[in-house]
This record gives sequence, structure tokens and C-alpha cells, in this order.
Amino acid sequence: MDIRFYLLCAAAAAAAYLLGGLNPAIIISKALYRQDIRKLGSGNPGFTNFKRAYGLNPASVSVMLLDILKTAVPAFTASVIFGSLYGMTQFGAAFTGLFGMLGHCFPVWYGFKGGKAFMAGFGTIWFVDWRMALIATVLFLILLFTVKYMSVCACVSSLSCPVMLAILGAESPAVLVLSALSALLVIARHKENFKRLKEGTETKFSLTG
Repeated sequence: MDIRFYLLCAAAAAAAYLLGGLNPAIIISKALYRQDIRKLGSGNPGFTNFKRAYGLNPASVSVMLLDILKTAVPAFTASVIFGSLYGMTQFGAAFTGLFGMLGHCFPVWYGFKGGKAFMAGFGTIWFVDWRMALIATVLFLILLFTVKYMSVCACVSSLSCPVMLAILGAESPAVLVLSALSALLVIARHKENFKRLKEGTETKFSLTG
């Protein structure tokens, strides 16, 4: 690869990280409710805690959609650019998506304290392989309405992505590595949920509560 490829990677990583670091849950909780979502419920600045705090309403739906879009847009853009220049569509989406997730988890805007990256990652996988994304989504929904633990749903469906990508066929080994790292990031960010699951204190998902 020439120097332009590495410069493009650096630019894509920086843009995805900075955009991924913008947190809709924090912004909307302060703008609409004059509160900081990080001081409510579990303290996690993400969709699940926002919904628990304020209910399922246009604000919480907006948090979810914006969490997805802030990584989906860079991932889609990178997939087009890397695809047209180097024939690396999946790599562009997976690489940019991982940095968007890192921005969500460790945002420079909020003292490197962020969310758990599942929704952010969900915005990426469709541009890596839509078949993988569809399978992960179906698995997530099945678990959500049976097991009802959001943490379990998020981690299991995330882990299914590199597995399904390996089965379906990835563009390159690098894409598999990036997909696996993204899944491991989501799992690592849910370590406190695993503790609560073990203690029997983890809250189940509800559309109304």
C-alpha cells in the first residue's frame, strides 16, 4: 500500500473517533431534562439507561437512532471510498466502525468515559456484510424477547458477527480481526453487567420501564 492509503486510514480513524465520541444520551438529557444521564440509573450514557430513566419516547428513540447514525455514516462513507480506491469495501467499514466504537467508549469530549458501544457497532455491521448484520439482528431480537437481558443480547449478537463473517466469507483476514476486536470491545464494556447477572441484580429489558 502507498502512503495515501495510510493517510486515508488515519483520517478515517480520527473522523470516526471524534464523531463517535459525541454522545446523544448526554446531550439530549441535558438539553431536554436539565439532567445528566450519567448521574441516573446505572450511570451508563447509552440508550438502555436513558430509556429506563425517561421511558420509551421520542427522546429515547432519538438517542438510539443517533447512536447508530454517528457510526453508520462514517462506516458507509469509508466503505465507498476504500472500495472505489482499493477494492476494500468491508475493510473500510470495519476499520472505521471500530474507531467509531472506541470514540463512543472512550470519548475525548467527556474525559474518556463513555458508553458500551453496542448501538454504535450496530451502525457499522450493515456495511461490512448485510447478511451477517441481518443474522445478528434476528438473534438479538429473539434473545431480547426471551431472555430479556439487554447485556446478554448485545454480547451474544456481537460475538455472532465475526463467527458469521468467517462462515459467509470475509474480504480479507484483516476484516475478521477488526470484527472480532469490535465484538470483544462490546463484551469487555459489559463486565459490570456480568457481575450483576451473577448476583441476580441485573435489570431485565422492558419496552415500558
